[in-house]
Amino acid sequence: MSGDTDRPQMRIREPPVVLVPVAVLEGQTVPETVVDFLAPARVVILGYHVLPDQTSTEQASLQFEDRAQQAVETIAETFRAAGGDPETRVVFTHDRDQTVDRVAADIGATATLLTNPTAEIRDVLVPLRGAVDQARLADLVATLLVDGEHSVTLWGIDTDDPDFDAGAAVENVRNRLDRRGVLAEQVDFERSSEEAPLRAIVERSAEFDAIVMGAGEESLVTVLLGEDEERVADAAVAPVLVVHQRPENE
Repeated sequence: MSGDTDRPQMRIREPPVVLVPVAVLEGQTVPETVVDFLAPARVVILGYHVLPDQTSTEQASLQFEDRAQQAVETIAETFRAAGGDPETRVVFTHDRDQTVDRVAADIGATATLLTNPTAEIRDVLVPLRGAVDQARLADLVATLLVDGEHSVTLWGIDTDDPDFDAGAAVENVRNRLDRRGVLAEQVDFERSSEEAPLRAIVERSAEFDAIVMGAGEESLVTVLLGEDEERVADAAVAPVLVVHQRPENE
């Protein structure tokens, strides 16, 4: 018997899946800098269009399907030019957030992108503020930092949650990045207390080129897009990757 048969099988690590929702019929695109940053991941482009309540999805599909497909394909070409192999989907919906959540669950998305314009992505902020799949988050960050040209700041934020230790969270993610080959000189870390963690994260977005964080118990989408948070949304100048919890059946 060959000795090779006695060797343990090496587990092939699948790239993290990033869902990229784009309002294609409103002219929304993905900045080339973000495309380059996401290239190491498996990207699924979700071209969506929100319909008035009185318009059926079947009617919209007949009217807008070809135009939406063409717009999504144009975006997909930019990912291919960066070395990626994106998947594409087109949906017509009455509820954007519900549809994004459904598709994210359907494809097993590691994270969903909230797109904002940005220059070249070099400095990445990773706030750790509570319940988050730290293994998933670290895997995503390590994948995106594979070329060694980016730096990441792990920011532990103390909260009222007695089960969350900001220092331990930072150390755990830091160790996972180290095991995945992220160089020590690429990683900075800090810790602080914030009365309003989400607001503090958005306000710090001007200091960094991208943010990678867990969704936590409070929806970041709500914070950025809610009617009462328009001032905070205006301050969010960096793209945000919101990491989802791993499904219980995985």
